[in-house]
Amino acid sequence: MIKLIRTNSENKDFINLVKDLDAYLKITDEDEHDFYNQFNNIDVIKHVVIGYYEDKPIGCGAIKNFNEDSVEVKRMFVSPKARGKGFAQQILLELEHWAKELGYASCILETGKRQVEAVQFYHKSKYQVIPNYGQYKHMENSICFKKVL
Repeated sequence: MIKLIRTNSENKDFINLVKDLDAYLKITDEDEHDFYNQFNNIDVIKHVVIGYYEDKPIGCGAIKNFNEDSVEVKRMFVSPKARGKGFAQQILLELEHWAKELGYASCILETGKRQVEAVQFYHKSKYQVIPNYGQYKHMENSICFKKVL
């Protein structure tokens, strides 16, 4: 059973999980990593969910304000050894519940087309592909999603 906690971006377990995520993305994003990485500062994130399995942090996700109706899902990650067990789904659902509690109507997000597992995961989680937004508008590797809560 996974234990979920709500916290913020100052949490040490979150910081360490994000380091693992960034190392993974540096490989998959290839030469576009620096572009994407500039939009992933965690100091602006106030709402973080961390998943623990057997008292070890195994995954995380966050939401941040995008506009008055939507939050943007950021920094979703489950450590490779913990994947395939439904932990990411539980973390994402907790983020969606939190967004609703905060009064938001939808979640949006961006992921890279090279993150095939992530793309499949968001489709499975009932996210719909939308036109690329904001800084991702002209990025061929980006795919953006939205889910109405």
